[in-house]
Amino acid sequence: MGHWWYRNIVEPGKLPLLLALASFVLTFLVTRVITRLIRAGRGPFRNITPGGVHVHHVVPGVILMVLGGFIALAGGRRGFGAGVAAVLFGIGVGLVLDEFALILHLDDVYWTEEGTKSVEIVILTAALVALILAGFLPFGVNELGAEEATDRFTVVRTVAVNFLFALVALTKGKGRIAVVGVFVPFVALFGAIRLARPNSPWARRFYRKRPRARARARVRAYRHDRRWSALRRKVGHVIGGAPSR
Repeated sequence: MGHWWYRNIVEPGKLPLLLALASFVLTFLVTRVITRLIRAGRGPFRNITPGGVHVHHVVPGVILMVLGGFIALAGGRRGFGAGVAAVLFGIGVGLVLDEFALILHLDDVYWTEEGTKSVEIVILTAALVALILAGFLPFGVNELGAEEATDRFTVVRTVAVNFLFALVALTKGKGRIAVVGVFVPFVALFGAIRLARPNSPWARRFYRKRPRARARARVRAYRHDRRWSALRRKVGHVIGGAPSR
């Protein structure tokens, strides 16, 4: 276990990233527990309202992200300072992304259906950072061998092809697949060759004179949403709390 830890985490310099991920996830979970207790009127926790102004936790989150970022830039990737910067940054990211929906809508939508976007973005961010820790790098360049890495044309070609797959998947309305596909190329390829969602830019451009393709896209989107949207919503409610009616 110790050999694996040194070879895969310490030696490649991934310890700060692991600390940031752990503090990010833990901060999000603790924050959600506290906000749910405040919502239920239980425990000693209350909203911070100095002078009648509700200070959302995105504010200290931004401050901690700034501190962690500057400490990381001033120091190196290793040592105690790098660990402190990673923890501060992770805590800040957890607080900020927990209120991602508030920033997106510029409104206090924390306990509404729109507020569940915060839970989705937190899950997606944690998954992507975990992929990096597992050895996946953007556009799959990490899959190149030592000889291929010396060939700049091969590197550029690999990045370009993977980026093209992710871009096509994004224009087809498959945002989650496109983001994950940046790290796992075959996922982006899967999204690129599948039918586009009916309201996506791809469908508006290429399915305009293809009624059968439009109809198939609508049916597939309906079946997909009916199968997965309820499950996604339920998981979001379990993690972040059910929205107010």
